[in-house]
Amino acid sequence: MAYSSKTLSVLGYANGFTLWHYSTPDPAGTVDSSGYFNAAAEMLRVGDFILANTGVGTSPQHGIFVVASSQNGVVDLADLTPLGGGNTD
Repeated sequence: MAYSSKTLSVLGYANGFTLWHYSTPDPAGTVDSSGYFNAAAEMLRVGDFILANTGVGTSPQHGIFVVASSQNGVVDLADLTPLGGGNTD
């Protein structure tokens, strides 16, 4: 699939930092590919966090992406830092 502006939402903004949420059926490896978020380049800044639910409906992964670069209309995210990976009960 591809980036969907409908599922990118601002959760909070302060001091030039934005916390986002994004949900997609795309796997994390696709989402963190350079260029995936190019349509949102004017909104995403280096250092912004994106709380993400990827692989929705297939192989879900949840975690945080950090915007590693956003310049000249090209956005690149750092790899997903997973959250909620363990559940021992």
